[in-house]
Amino acid sequence: MPTDRSDRNRDRVATGASILVIPEDAMVIVPVRNVVLFPGMILPLTIGREQPILAAQQAVKTERPVGILLQRDAGVEVPGPDDLCLVGTVANILRYVTLPDNTHVIVCQGLQRFRIAEYLSGYPFPVARIGRIDEPEAIDSEVEARTIQLRERALEVLQFLPQVSQELLGAVKSLVQPGALTDLVASVAEIKIAERQQVLETIDLRRRLDLVLGCLQRRLEVLRLSREIDERAKASIDQHQREYLLREQLKSIQKELGEGDAGNSSEIEALRKAIAEAEMPEEVATQANKELKRLERMSDGSAESSMIRAYLDWLVELPWKEPEPDRIEIGEARRILEGDHFGLDQIKKRIIEFLAVRKLNPGGHGPILCFVGPPGVGKTSLGQSIARALGRKFVRASLGGCHDEAEIRGHRRTYIGALPGNIIQAIRKAGSRGCVMMLDEIDKLGSGIQGDPSAALLEVLDPEQNNTFRDNYLALPYDLSRMLFITTANVLDNIPGPLRDRMEIIQLPGYTQEEKREIARRYLVGRQIVQNGLKEGQIEFSDASLTAIIRDYTREAGVRSLERQIGAVCRRAAVNIAEGTLNAMQVEENDLPAILGPGKYDNEVALRTGEAGVATGLAWTPVGGDILFIEASRTSGDGKLILTGQLGEVMKESAQAALTLAKTRAASLGLDPAGFEKVNVHVHVPAGAIPKDGPSAGVAMFIALASLFAERPVRNDTAMTGEISLRGLVLPVGGIKDKVLAAMRAGIQRVMLPARNRRDLEEVPAEAKEKLEFIFLENVDDAVRNAMPR
Repeated sequence: MPTDRSDRNRDRVATGASILVIPEDAMVIVPVRNVVLFPGMILPLTIGREQPILAAQQAVKTERPVGILLQRDAGVEVPGPDDLCLVGTVANILRYVTLPDNTHVIVCQGLQRFRIAEYLSGYPFPVARIGRIDEPEAIDSEVEARTIQLRERALEVLQFLPQVSQELLGAVKSLVQPGALTDLVASVAEIKIAERQQVLETIDLRRRLDLVLGCLQRRLEVLRLSREIDERAKASIDQHQREYLLREQLKSIQKELGEGDAGNSSEIEALRKAIAEAEMPEEVATQANKELKRLERMSDGSAESSMIRAYLDWLVELPWKEPEPDRIEIGEARRILEGDHFGLDQIKKRIIEFLAVRKLNPGGHGPILCFVGPPGVGKTSLGQSIARALGRKFVRASLGGCHDEAEIRGHRRTYIGALPGNIIQAIRKAGSRGCVMMLDEIDKLGSGIQGDPSAALLEVLDPEQNNTFRDNYLALPYDLSRMLFITTANVLDNIPGPLRDRMEIIQLPGYTQEEKREIARRYLVGRQIVQNGLKEGQIEFSDASLTAIIRDYTREAGVRSLERQIGAVCRRAAVNIAEGTLNAMQVEENDLPAILGPGKYDNEVALRTGEAGVATGLAWTPVGGDILFIEASRTSGDGKLILTGQLGEVMKESAQAALTLAKTRAASLGLDPAGFEKVNVHVHVPAGAIPKDGPSAGVAMFIALASLFAERPVRNDTAMTGEISLRGLVLPVGGIKDKVLAAMRAGIQRVMLPARNRRDLEEVPAEAKEKLEFIFLENVDDAVRNAMPR
């Protein structure tokens, strides 16, 4: 080193430190972190650890070069031989500076690569014998080609970097030595420390050039992508600025023309913000922004402006976000169902199964449940309980009397006063795309010249295609697949076949008298007390009074009429308490005639079956089961059959079949077959204003005719149902559960059923099985033997 530089460096080094003797074939090693020095490069290094500081001071004092060596692990404070790389760079210390904050900085100039041969012990810093590595001089055509390519890549990378000095560009262009060029490029390019050390350790020129070229290529791709992102962001910002300026100019023009005001501007901005926050699908958001731009260009007074504004309001208020996952706890769901509903054990079991499947397979397409049963048995409240168990919102859409397809799909926006259909309106009301929607009275759908609503429901209730449901008003796809649809109906036969095929039918029967009394005590009385302004303890119903209301004042499968009668009693109590004549009221059975009037229903069975020619049948109606009286009479004539009571064609045919069968069985009944030819037979079914049809009254008609001609009365405690054939067989019929419950409500003690309906008794409540005696019929002889004892 020159003498003047050595003198300056000595002035920077702390005095008093002893100079150690280093062998001539050894070199002081300065370990560095996260820095690689290449030959020919000048680099300032900041050192703060004791070992590097002592090593640098020793080199300055002895005016000898040092070995700059990279640590393998930057976290090691006192590195040993195993913690250092094997290849480093021999360097001269051009300057040693101690800053005021006690930071040491050395400015080093790389000279030549070296490799560690052996570390020497006994020094407070690393000292090692090294082997200097000479730069290869043999250059072939492949190396020259790679050198040219490296120079081009390096210049291309440097063009992407900000504030690149012209001296560096000139150095890259002027260097012709492949080794020097690779070292320069590797030192200035932003590549990883491990890759720089790999370049330093690679001696072969061809491999070293390939290695640096690969690093530059990856870096170039990153820089190109970064520039593209910057350009796109800048273009977007410029576009927004341009739109803002144009929008401000448009506002000024509209203000000058008197077509715009501040209120309209604020409303447009509010709509734009709402569209951005609604998380709409891309197709919907594009359409919404397109309509918003149209709205901006329109005058407030135009008719189309209000139409577009209403359309945008619908789009931003509809829930587009993905709904929250269901929070299903089977135990809690069972508790909710038991608390909300009494009885209906099979229905609750099926609902629990439904909820369990939803919990185990949240993304699956479950069945569409359809609750079918008479009015007042709890179909709607079951849907509300399911919504509570799922933690979802509940919304109801009534389909009764719906005869226009637009009520499901909505009207097109071209119509004045157009609105979306009931489905979209209900979703907007619920505020969630994952609500529980009950489609009530689906069997009351009609059809007309405006289309068939049931056909529109085919898409709504099909989980495979309702994810792209299109409402005519929105004219955009809306995903209904996350919604849970539940439908209700009173009569299954009125539902179109394709629509019924998409649903799982769950039958809800009527309640027994004991079930009604328990429901009244648990739910109805308390609800009517609250609705009529009474307090707990101001009115109490005895069990006998509730039983009397059920028996004498109601005749239904559900409990709606029962609740109305309880409400009437509560209103009488409210009048007395408001007048001050009573503080509390205890309702007994004897009090009911004074409050509700005389009983509305009598035991008609004993009255109507006391003479020959009258039989009690069982019928099914849309509001549950009921008893049916068949009356037969004969007059002198020529063998005609007269039918009255507004009977349908099937029921008339059953009467004709019953008469023919009675004639063929005359001998077994002890009758003269010729006697049928001299009389006219009149069969009448009372309640003539009510249409009646179906084959299930065949047995009752045959028994009535047999009783008439044999002059033997039918037992007044027996009711029967079943279809007959001309061979005398008793064929199975439907609605057994409802018919049995109707018999029990009417005071019947014995029920005769077709033998092939024996399996239907599994659905009959245990209470009915205990109270009733069941007789199963194979043929009409069994019916005669059990209905008309001698």
